[in-house]
Amino acid sequence: MTARSAGLLLYRRHTQSPFEVWIAHMGGPFWNRKDARAWSIPKGEYLDGEDPLAAAVREFAEEMGTPPPPVDYAHLGDFRQPSRKVITVYTAEAEFQPDRIESNTFPLEWPKGSGRIQDFPEIDRAEWFTEEVARTKLVAGQLPILDALARRLEP
Repeated sequence: MTARSAGLLLYRRHTQSPFEVWIAHMGGPFWNRKDARAWSIPKGEYLDGEDPLAAAVREFAEEMGTPPPPVDYAHLGDFRQPSRKVITVYTAEAEFQPDRIESNTFPLEWPKGSGRIQDFPEIDRAEWFTEEVARTKLVAGQLPILDALARRLEP
């Protein structure tokens, strides 16, 4: 059975770049000191039979600590990742700037082998980036998502 995630990719038009995207830096000790290839679209897994758009909205809210903008989201595509997981992505043009990011957490034994379980945020920050900068920050498997958005927004 293939693991499935759903996510939202917000974008806004920008004067210095064709567009900017809202992406999140992954939380936890593995990603703590990484920047390049350590960012992701806000997303999360969903169950068979669950509406992927509803899951994407729920996961966005859990990771940001606030709901996504109430706009019409368009299906951008389904993207197979190197892990074999498939991400169903929806996109919309919207302004979004919460006062703070307050992500849900996950338990992890840290340091590894210590027997000590700690909770870490799924994401520790999120920001707007131009397409060019986002290409250096997103995990490599998500670059096709950015390509699909660029094609959608071509004049």
